[in-house]
Amino acid sequence: MSQIELALGEQGSAWRRGVVMVMAAGALWSLGGLMVRSMEEAGAWQILFVRSAAVALTVLAVLLWRYGGGCLTEIRRAGWLAVLAGALLGAGFCGFILALMHTTVANAVLMLSASPLLTAVLGWLLLGEAVRRATWLAMAVALIGVAVMVGGGIVAGAWFGNLMALMATAGFSGFAVALRRGRGGDMLPAVLWAGLLSAPVAALMAPDLSMTLRDVALSAFMGGALITGGMMLFTAGSRTVPGAELALLALTEVVLGPLWVWLAYAEVPHALTLLGGALVLAAVVGRALSGTRRKTPPFGAV
Repeated sequence: MSQIELALGEQGSAWRRGVVMVMAAGALWSLGGLMVRSMEEAGAWQILFVRSAAVALTVLAVLLWRYGGGCLTEIRRAGWLAVLAGALLGAGFCGFILALMHTTVANAVLMLSASPLLTAVLGWLLLGEAVRRATWLAMAVALIGVAVMVGGGIVAGAWFGNLMALMATAGFSGFAVALRRGRGGDMLPAVLWAGLLSAPVAALMAPDLSMTLRDVALSAFMGGALITGGMMLFTAGSRTVPGAELALLALTEVVLGPLWVWLAYAEVPHALTLLGGALVLAAVVGRALSGTRRKTPPFGAV
């Protein structure tokens, strides 16, 4: 076997690991809606404050463990791009929590499903990442699937919640593209910045920060375990998985989110929800499998 074939084989293995990590990240994030629905009385800004603080503290602990005394050097090395990525992700944090509190999960999910398309366009415009026809097809199937899932669930008049869901989608897409831009280094500090930037905003906007112990625990678990764990997987996967594909594979969050609420609260999904979820899952898995069948790993084109 030639050196070129060996190199391509190693790249293909790295890409497959990245795919698994990104899909696993979406699975972790899918529990977020269940956590929010399980709160006793906490408002959106209170949840966001504790969640963001937990994200910042957990990521800082990981960076200290990883780099020790060189932690601050690594944060500085990530530079302005990490700050920008963190600000975009922080905006996504705010938007998604507010969307869940002011509109239906169906509306938020529909907006979130546009993330792969927006990420593909941004990646093409800003990074020159070509998008393969297979990815465009998968994104189209995913969009149709989510449209079927929400069926008649679009709530008229929930303009603020819909706007916040759109902000979350734009923030997440921008974050994914920024990660791809900085894939040569460790971009985990971007998640730290997201927590550091969004926590003070939430504290200022919250009427007060008094919460029940249960709500504090759920919010902290959501930030420290679900969000941070997912972001660590996502940032690691972003090194080998191009931008459009990052957002597409993370749609496992869209498929699994309603499932957890169904299991926990016996909210039986509509038949259209099940059908649409199957379409989204088929698009995500199909795109992942289409890449593994190629002899050349899909680095240059998604």
